[in-house]
Amino acid sequence: MSNGMFRRKSLQKVMADSESGHNLKRVLGPWALTALGIGAIIGTGIFVLVGKAARDVTGPALMLSFVFAGLACIFSALCYAEFASMAPVAGSAYTYAYLTLGELMAWIIGWDLVLEYAVASCTVAHGWSKYFQDILKQFEIYIPTALTNAPFDIAKGGEVVSTGSILDLPAVVISLIITLILVRGIRESAFINGIMVMVKLAVVFFVIFAGIPHIVTSNWTDNFAPFGYGGLSFFGNLVWGDINPATNAPSGVLAGAALIFFAYLGFDAVSTSAEEAKNPKRDMPFAIIGSLLICTVLYIAVAAVLTGMVNYKDIPKEAPVASVFALVGMPWARLLVSIGALTGITSVLLVMMCGQPRIFLAMARDGLLPEKFFASVHPVYQTPWLATMLTGLIVALGGSLLPLDVLAELTNIGTLFAFVVVCAAVLILRFKDPDAPRSFKAPLGLFCPIGGIVLCLVLMFSLGWENWVRLFIWLAIGLAIYFAYGFHHSKLRIEDHNKLANKF
Repeated sequence: MSNGMFRRKSLQKVMADSESGHNLKRVLGPWALTALGIGAIIGTGIFVLVGKAARDVTGPALMLSFVFAGLACIFSALCYAEFASMAPVAGSAYTYAYLTLGELMAWIIGWDLVLEYAVASCTVAHGWSKYFQDILKQFEIYIPTALTNAPFDIAKGGEVVSTGSILDLPAVVISLIITLILVRGIRESAFINGIMVMVKLAVVFFVIFAGIPHIVTSNWTDNFAPFGYGGLSFFGNLVWGDINPATNAPSGVLAGAALIFFAYLGFDAVSTSAEEAKNPKRDMPFAIIGSLLICTVLYIAVAAVLTGMVNYKDIPKEAPVASVFALVGMPWARLLVSIGALTGITSVLLVMMCGQPRIFLAMARDGLLPEKFFASVHPVYQTPWLATMLTGLIVALGGSLLPLDVLAELTNIGTLFAFVVVCAAVLILRFKDPDAPRSFKAPLGLFCPIGGIVLCLVLMFSLGWENWVRLFIWLAIGLAIYFAYGFHHSKLRIEDHNKLANKF
């Protein structure tokens, strides 16, 4: 084991630490875990992004964008599944990095995961508020303007503008409700999530089967890829494809994949609950891969139905699924789909807010965060209750006070970075410890992790340079915290120091 910041944990120590008194209750079976994955994935992406993507970026070729983005995700999902079966503990990518890349990289990825879980939850809470307000408006119920939005927004030129609001009250309320559910217990949380998953799946199937009779095939065949198949960009600058003059942004199948890729985010949240799975070595790969495949098929089907029902130019950007049904003479479907969307977003928020405290728990076990607080497990509910309450406070404040676009962009690049690290960690472990026990091994040899790295980097580099600046600033803040606290309190560092002292 190397010294300093690059010391690595052994698999045996990771498993031993998970049984060190901060252990969680193992109550989740394969279908509950799969429901967690579906709950985290299907949300605003399928109900919102399809409209903007089809109208401005891809046209009916949006189906191919979902295939490409799904392919990028499946490589990463297979790598997550391999690790989750080897080390079925809380921590997800943080733990996997500690096993293979060392403590410093583990801290970096653990800090980065705050972007994927806590900041993403802020984004989802903000989106939940918009759908909730839309449903209220259908019944002519209006929340005071001062309580409907974040107090400021960022204009296209980067200018900070006032929204006229004080805070987003619905975002605060839903964040606190979810927090109380999560503190109460993972079994209860999984049960509630299971109900919400069934509701939103029912709505998705309604969209597909109710929409099929209204499909006009000429909407596909007359102009399948009006924006082309390119749209590849580097730091926001076009490399291959065309610019849509209406939006002044890259367009085409690849540009669409970069946009709707984030509709897939959440499958990795299953891995944060590995320590609460009854049979994690068998069930984690099943749930991670199963939830992603189910959602991919549903996404492609919804994209096909929507672009077949009306011309892609007529798909509204706002509430596209509900609005398309109104265009074909089914206005009553708007409320049904809106309720399904609200339910879907609620389950996403629940699963993402469930993941963040378990990342904190894993980091605190290693001494990188204060253990008495972040690793505190409730004596009755057996949940990381203090870390959960802190997460709820962060989400309530962030979701109600910060603008949506800034939150979403931080989430996007942070998640892709985590995917790259996990794929790289699998690649490294194949060489460093090829004989390690693996109940599941990602297929296709080295092609799977390498493919995941390449495809995720392509999507990362397609993001504008300002996203990279924000990521580096965030990581710099994290490094400052590590060197101020984590490095000095690292249990692995202290153990190594004591072993060295005992030799003399």
